[in-house]
Amino acid sequence: MRKDEFTILNSLYNGAMGRAATLSDIYRSRAVKTPGLLLSLTERGYVSPGGELTEKALKALEPYRVDNAVILAAGASTRFIPLSLEQPKGLFEVKGEPLIERQIQQLLEAGITDITIVLGYKKEMFFYLKEKYGVKFILNPLFQVKNNIESLRLAKSELGNTYICVSDSYFIENPFNQYEYQTFYAGHSVDCATDEMYVQTDSQSRILRMTEHQDKGMVLLGHSFWNREFSGAFLALAEADRAVGRYDQMFWEWLVKDRLNDLPPMYLKEYEYGNIFEFDYFEELRQFDHQYLGHTNSEIIRNIKLVFRCDEEDITSFRNVSEGMTNTSFIFRIGGTDYIYRHPGDGTESIINRRNEKRSLITAKKLGIDPTYIYADVNEGWKISTLVPEFREPDYGSFADSQKILQVLRTLHRAEVPADYGMRPWEDALDMEQLLRKKDPECFLAHEALKEKIGRLYRKTLGDGVSKCFCHGDTYKPNWMIRPDGSVILIDWEYAGFSDPGIDVGYYIVDAMYDFEEAERFIREYLQERFNETTRFHFLAYTAIIAYYWFVWALYRESCGAVMGEALENWRFMAVKYAQYLAE
Repeated sequence: MRKDEFTILNSLYNGAMGRAATLSDIYRSRAVKTPGLLLSLTERGYVSPGGELTEKALKALEPYRVDNAVILAAGASTRFIPLSLEQPKGLFEVKGEPLIERQIQQLLEAGITDITIVLGYKKEMFFYLKEKYGVKFILNPLFQVKNNIESLRLAKSELGNTYICVSDSYFIENPFNQYEYQTFYAGHSVDCATDEMYVQTDSQSRILRMTEHQDKGMVLLGHSFWNREFSGAFLALAEADRAVGRYDQMFWEWLVKDRLNDLPPMYLKEYEYGNIFEFDYFEELRQFDHQYLGHTNSEIIRNIKLVFRCDEEDITSFRNVSEGMTNTSFIFRIGGTDYIYRHPGDGTESIINRRNEKRSLITAKKLGIDPTYIYADVNEGWKISTLVPEFREPDYGSFADSQKILQVLRTLHRAEVPADYGMRPWEDALDMEQLLRKKDPECFLAHEALKEKIGRLYRKTLGDGVSKCFCHGDTYKPNWMIRPDGSVILIDWEYAGFSDPGIDVGYYIVDAMYDFEEAERFIREYLQERFNETTRFHFLAYTAIIAYYWFVWALYRESCGAVMGEALENWRFMAVKYAQYLAE
């Protein structure tokens, strides 16, 4: 069937379903240029004299029937902070409707009843949709480490003549049909630069090239439709890449972009500008739905309002902060000043005492070591700080930087700060081990030998004359700020308290992955006149002890769903390395 013939028959079918386009609309379509085509279809028995489709027409349309739809909803939408910290973007209400529900309803209205949603981030919040709409779910456990190409791999059994949708699209008019002629990606023309993918097409709208970073042109936006041939070819390429992982961190469009010549044709289906929306950033949603200017129903926005005594519309310029293994943070602006909001990570309530953290923050501000602190909530764990606009992290290879860092640590450790709390890295690691064993009683068997070595080292440090003091507890590079004037700020005091100074000196060594000579030079600079064989052993031992603590901490965080990646292995490596060195 030719495309112009399909266009008329499909439009008449939609009309019979109550979703009609008029014949004048059909003739204005780019796909239909022959006014006599309807008469021809009537004469050939596809359309009755009354303008209705015949059985012959329905049979001819059948190969073009859409089997189902797959909605990708696994991602955490980190660009959409702060709202995405509280719920997945697909569940945001836009003009009174949750985004994903509006899309499901439009699919059902078009006769697409087989709908599968791929879930990951906060998946439980979507579960009500199964009972409400009869949808199916596929769970993507790797949503934090792989992009949506993994979701499509997991949904391979669902891919045939299939709509591929994303949960955060908003369509003014229903774009879905019972029948689709060919594989396409929706899009529209723009006369400005955007973050979307731009395409170049031929006279038949076949996509010939996909690029980024143009000043204007045709962009891809919204949904896509794949026929069976395209689905099979894409899955073959995606499966072949699984072992390599080149596209693991990319959207599926990048594989199509790079392999256009190896795939069946994909066409652009152009829509009028203003019919399809995707909200990548909170500010875009505020522009589209003005209720978000004053009433976001966000607890995070409410918290900021209460601290600064401002209105919601005064809080602007949200930006994500990628760094941070324990929590998620973002930047916001009020009155020309930038601030950072810290949102606590899942599971941290079991290992961090937020009341003690607040006491440490107040202490650090009084000492002048962290002037950024503004407010911390001891019940929910969120915190607000002033953003430091210009700084650099210390260079682990620079001894001059090490001297700056160690001067701050000596000042901190010499301060007479009374505290009845603090890290006990060996005991705390044992406590976290028990939390892990509750989830899996045999999870720690592979680490018993290392645990034994660390325990022996810890016992040898007891009573050796090194006194406890007020410590930071998390002295890795991202928590240090060296400003242009040379002054140094130390931030993030979740693990601070009255502890062994070896945790601060040792963890810097661990994160820098110093070899033994570099570590001893660092320790000697810290101790200065107090350096001797006993203190040397003590601080090297605590290098192994604190590495072990963070290794167990990483195991626990992964049991809560976090992805620790290379850091976990680095901590284990340094614990093993220094424990073995001291044993010898």
